[in-house]
Amino acid sequence: MRKKIVAGNWKMNKTLDEAVALTSEVVNMVNDEVTGDVRVVLCPPALYLTTLRQYLPSGARIALGAQNCHEKASGAFTGEIAAPMLSAIGVQYVILGHSERRQYFGETNAQLADKVNTALANGLTPIFCCGESLDLRQNGDFIGFVKNQLTESLFHLSAEAFANIVIAYEPIWAIGTGLTASSEQAQDMHAALREHLASQYGAEVADNTTILYGGSANEKNAAELFACPDVDGGLIGGASLKSREFTNVVKAAR
Repeated sequence: MRKKIVAGNWKMNKTLDEAVALTSEVVNMVNDEVTGDVRVVLCPPALYLTTLRQYLPSGARIALGAQNCHEKASGAFTGEIAAPMLSAIGVQYVILGHSERRQYFGETNAQLADKVNTALANGLTPIFCCGESLDLRQNGDFIGFVKNQLTESLFHLSAEAFANIVIAYEPIWAIGTGLTASSEQAQDMHAALREHLASQYGAEVADNTTILYGGSANEKNAAELFACPDVDGGLIGGASLKSREFTNVVKAAR
């Protein structure tokens, strides 16, 4: 049975004091208000990971995630962060292939395959992002494009290794724009991706893979999006920076 997950991607936001306050508020609200088996993953800037770990309760409800890691386990890569460093401080998840990393830093499908390998080898659960631009959505084979991102970055994995992957579909045209995919659009893509996984790994693996929606999901639309049969939660951007709104999104995933 696949997991319900709501992950908050804080991106490059919050001072340390603000990050501590936000974490404390989310932890208290989730513990007080959220029932069911939904898992919450907080992905703050890497600088704060060690500090914020102290504010997370033990157990499986709330986990710590990083926003990126390098494809090498160590080396002369000034300014980068290695997967062994993350796992050593208690990080459990890592976002890989976010559209901003692809766009601004030129990350390729091949590079992301290496990042996935390194993350898995160090006990991290990748939240692997995939998605299409507005131009591709309007004028091209956008479903084929997103499927190819999975093929080139994930399908080298064995079924056993792939079982540790979380996928996040993020329509690039709906990130930070105020636009959101309709529930029908989200469901259609999630279903197509699950079918693609089944073609590679079989129905059981596909049915057990968590696929999140990421693209301007918020407290107003989360319930409708999460009600789709193939949407298993969300990778939340702007709404994750406000404790009340983020908690309401988490509650919608129960």
